[in-house]
Order: sequence, then C-alpha cells, then structure tokens
Amino acid sequence: MRRRYLLAADVGGTKAALALASAGGARPQIVAQHVYACREFDGVQPIVADFLQRQPVTGHRGAIAAACVSVAGPVVANATTLTNLGWTVSGNTLAAELRLPEVRLVNDFEAAGHGISRLAPSELETLQGGRPVARAARLVIGAGSGLGVGLLTWQDDGYAVHPSEAGHADFAPVDELQDKLLLHLRRTYGRVSYERVVSGPGLMRIFSFLQETGAGVPSKQLRDADKTRQDTAELIAEFGVAKLDPLAVRALDLFVAIYGAFTGNMALATLAHGGVYIAGGIAPKIAPKLREGAFIRAFTSKSRFSEVLAAMPVYVVMNPLVGLYGALLEATRMSGGKSG
Repeated sequence: MRRRYLLAADVGGTKAALALASAGGARPQIVAQHVYACREFDGVQPIVADFLQRQPVTGHRGAIAAACVSVAGPVVANATTLTNLGWTVSGNTLAAELRLPEVRLVNDFEAAGHGISRLAPSELETLQGGRPVARAARLVIGAGSGLGVGLLTWQDDGYAVHPSEAGHADFAPVDELQDKLLLHLRRTYGRVSYERVVSGPGLMRIFSFLQETGAGVPSKQLRDADKTRQDTAELIAEFGVAKLDPLAVRALDLFVAIYGAFTGNMALATLAHGGVYIAGGIAPKIAPKLREGAFIRAFTSKSRFSEVLAAMPVYVVMNPLVGLYGALLEATRMSGGKSG
C-alpha cells in the first residue's frame, strides 16, 4: 500500500510553522518541518506553496491525504481573516490552488487544545500543582502576537476543544496603576481589550506607558540592543527576565500581573479543574518570571473564590509547536485516523 502523508500548518501573527507527517497510527510522525517569518509573505497561500516545494516535501506531494491549517482568527465556513495580519484565507480556495484533496482551517487555540495531548511531561512546567480532577474542563490560554483562549470539555472517550475569542474581552484593571494604564490606552483605542495589553504589542504598550508617565527611561544597553533587533517586545521580555533594565523589569511585572488576573478570570468562567495550560509564544520565554509567583498570586486573587483557583493545576507549555501538533492530529482525523 502506498504511504500517505498529512500536511499541517500553524499560522500566527508573527511566525508560521509547517510540517509534513506520515499518516497511519494515532500519532503522526513528522518527516519534514519548517518555520517561516510571516512578515516575509503576503498571505497563507505563498507560505504553504513554498513549503510544498521544499525537499523532501515535494516528493510526497501527490500522497498528501489531508491538510489542516491552524489560524489566529475566528473560523466560519472554513474561512477566516487573521486578526493581527489582515490576511483573508479560505480552506477550500487553498485546496483548489495547491491541488490538495482537502484543507480544513481551525482556530489556533482550538489546535493548541488538541496538541496538549501530544506533549510529554517534560514539555510542561508546573506553576501550581493544585488538585487535578479527571475529565474536568481544561483551559488553554496564551499570549503571542495576540491573546488566544480555548476550552476543553470531556465528551465520550476524550476531550473536545471549543475555540474562543475571549482575548478580546474588555480589559478590567484591578489597581490604580492598571486604572491609569486603561485610561492611557483608551485615548488611542477607545475600547481596550485584554489583547491590547496581554500580547507582544501589549508589552510594548505597557513599556511606553511607564516611560511616558515618568516611571523610568530605557537603559543605554537596551536602547543599543533595540537598534539591531526586530522584535522589541521580545527584547523587553529578555531584559526584564534577566533584570538588565529597571524599566523592562517594571513593564514585565505589570504584564505578568495582568496576564495572571485574566487567566484567573477565564479559569473561573470555565471551572478548569482539569488544568490550566499557558501556551503561546511568550510564556516559555518568560518562564523564570512566571515561576517567581506574581502570576499565580494574580491568578488566585479572586476574593471569595481564591480557594477555588488555588485548587486548579496551572502549567506552562514549554513547546512552542503545540498548535502544529494539534493541526496534525486534526489532519489525522480528517484522513480517517484517531487522535492520540
């Protein structure tokens, strides 16, 4: 029997990860993989087309049985507009243009929710052990170019994943400094969502807010480094984690506090006693800061419901390819297999 293959892509606001895997069995085996910078392309189709031309992918192109593309945006009728890129993409159009049998689009945090099942214990870092409840709801949440949220509920013999756009809920400050941040951002955006704050661009907005309100100025070391780096948010995070710049430290402290509070809000909304999984591109890079305790303090600071939050396990997903794994598992289902 001719070997069949699966194609998967995880397209975020900054990077796109693609993989080709052999079909068959519960866990597809990756045979080719590549990560692209989205800024170098003008849409999803050119990225996938480039990957299909690479070796050894091009040699297996005719044997691709199914393709799944995870996208950072709401999917309706197998189509979406990526929230932070403005790219419009249709799975049906991709299939026709790239001569693929079927292309299914899924929300990026729906894919991340599926991908959790593929992670090894070493790819999770525990922030709070809690008291996990078997088959209880799970929450996957993560900041990167945007702020994604997904809910997992147990159905029949496994978890079903429900996508969400909860990252666009209204930002709710919890102290005077956060009140001032909201007023500062409102002058620019009018309505301020959590994604305006808890994301890579959000970290830069926090940094600018603190600088403009007299909390400090960037060090010469940070200013010099910024001249040669394309990702200022990543630089602020690095300097904040390493405590190399006082203003970056303050910005990251505020970012983590708001991130923890929002995650606690979502955990209360879903009663995620099966576990809270912090994914996205930022969390692995600031894991040392998350371990310091401010995130969990903000997460559990819910007055009469603090004990409820304290009982929920909280993990950092250290593998940034969790969404790609989830897209592969969805492609497995499409091809008639079962997910792991």
